[in-house]
Amino acid sequence: MNSESETVNPMRFAQRRTVADPARVLILGGTSEALQIAAHLAARSDVMVISSLAGRVNQPRLPVGKVRIGGFGGVDGLASYLKQENIAVVIDATHPFASRISRNAEIACQSAGVPLIPMERPPWQPGERDRWVTVPDLQAAAALVNNQASRVFLSIGRQELGAFSGCSSAWFLVRAIERPDELPPKSKLILNRGPFHLEAEIQMLREESINLLVSKNSGGNATYPKIQAASELGIPVVMVDRPAKYTVPAAATPADVLLKLEELLGYPI
Repeated sequence: MNSESETVNPMRFAQRRTVADPARVLILGGTSEALQIAAHLAARSDVMVISSLAGRVNQPRLPVGKVRIGGFGGVDGLASYLKQENIAVVIDATHPFASRISRNAEIACQSAGVPLIPMERPPWQPGERDRWVTVPDLQAAAALVNNQASRVFLSIGRQELGAFSGCSSAWFLVRAIERPDELPPKSKLILNRGPFHLEAEIQMLREESINLLVSKNSGGNATYPKIQAASELGIPVVMVDRPAKYTVPAAATPADVLLKLEELLGYPI
């Protein structure tokens, strides 16, 4: 993965890992993929999985195995944690838009000499019926929306709603897992957690007379029905592009992550 992880001898791990001394694997993130990887590894006796969640949601879905919640204190804090906890491999399965922790993880792993397996689910791709306008960030999305007196379904989570605080023309339907600290001036809040279903999304868009959708290109299946619903109803989508997360190629699926982990540990996972 990085210059140090590429030279790691996998048999170094295989020779010293036993049931009494399992390989300690740190998983960053509470995504569905992270939970899937944790569940697979937690069933093994030769691996000890530790999942780290950011703590931005008060009642997160907890993965199987040991869990820690909260930040590490930046790059230096994470590098120190990796050394103190004797972490053998780090798996970064954070959200595609969680670029800061991913950048920190790559630098910290290089500093600590710990292999990193980055994972990033593939982005959504527009189909023939989709009407997308792709923008580089939320500020660009807000500038675009502010020029239209639209009824907007704003589905970007609760952390960055402040980007739309200056939008005085549009009305927003905001969906989040927990109540945000701030909302756009003219808005309605729905508290709900995915996965969502196509029929329900279509009904919601119709009932709220939505004529524009703003979404991050998160990829995955859990929230894709809103994109399908917009396509079915002919509603245009302002799609916020992803930030660059890594300087190295990332695995696309949990299966790819586990194959890479096998290579690093030197035994089947």
